[in-house]
Amino acid sequence: MRISDLGEFPLIDRVAELVTVDRPDVIVGIGDDVAVLDAGGEDWLLAKVDIQVEGVHFLREAIHPRQLGRKALAINLSDIAAAGGQPHYALVSLALPADTDVGWVDELYRGLRQEADRFGVAVVGGNMASSPDGIVVDVFVLGRVQRQHLLLRSGARPGDRVLVTGTLGDAAAGLALLLAPSIGVDAAVRESLLARHFTPTPRLAEARVIARSGRATAMIDLSDGLSSDVGHICDQSQVGVRIWAGCLPISPAARRVAALSDRPPWELALEGGEDYELCFTVPPAAAEGLASSIEQGTGTRVTIIGEILPLCEGRWLVLEGGEVRPLEARGWVHFGPGELSEGKER
Repeated sequence: MRISDLGEFPLIDRVAELVTVDRPDVIVGIGDDVAVLDAGGEDWLLAKVDIQVEGVHFLREAIHPRQLGRKALAINLSDIAAAGGQPHYALVSLALPADTDVGWVDELYRGLRQEADRFGVAVVGGNMASSPDGIVVDVFVLGRVQRQHLLLRSGARPGDRVLVTGTLGDAAAGLALLLAPSIGVDAAVRESLLARHFTPTPRLAEARVIARSGRATAMIDLSDGLSSDVGHICDQSQVGVRIWAGCLPISPAARRVAALSDRPPWELALEGGEDYELCFTVPPAAAEGLASSIEQGTGTRVTIIGEILPLCEGRWLVLEGGEVRPLEARGWVHFGPGELSEGKER
């Protein structure tokens, strides 16, 4: 059996069976946004590693190395945010073809430093190795979270509302513009969408408000697409969900690209991925108040997009006209069909 026959998440489950150990200092291991560890003291230790592979996550000719440096760190910071924590330290491993220009490496690390300084993170080490093919950037981040403020994927309850920060589908619209430059949008729209794709913003300030409120029951960051990521909450919490397509926060720029690509805007929001917004669940009585607190405290829009159902009621998407469809996980999955063979950045 090949890993392409198995798929990304069954492979993770298989690996977890081989390495998971029962230790009192491992609070959360494989299966959530971050590992949560008890290293003593008042806070839990958070650990996260994520990778950017040339040809899978980025195209070297399409992204400036400084943007790549920022993004490689930002996507890890986003997972720390999803646990309600704050990042402190980062280590970077880099695999490079021998003919890589030294100036390219300089710019990559300038981007890493720029993002690190923005969020109070110190880059404290790493590793370098030669690569026979493309570039690989692997970032490991350590952070902390107050024990009472930890948020996982596993706490959602029937009746909870589903909320998201920001807008959804912008990164996917930016990728569409990269892959089809002929899509006719004005320069300002193109620039804004490419920025969302190349340099996502980890929602650390928003996560701090959410965690400290004590109202949220579960949280995840949206990396693979809402349809897939809200499914992770459902899996871990043993619940169902109903998402209202008409409530999805989609920017006018993303709607324009969707129209020119002959796609419904909700499809970009549900399946596109790489928005790195936060998706979280809140009891219904507290949802509007928490959304308002986040907006007042950070300036970031928050939208109620659905509700958690009992497990037996399933997962559903309600379209604007009232049509109800099964909510299928159609976001990005590694080792799936057509992943790299089509030359698509992801």
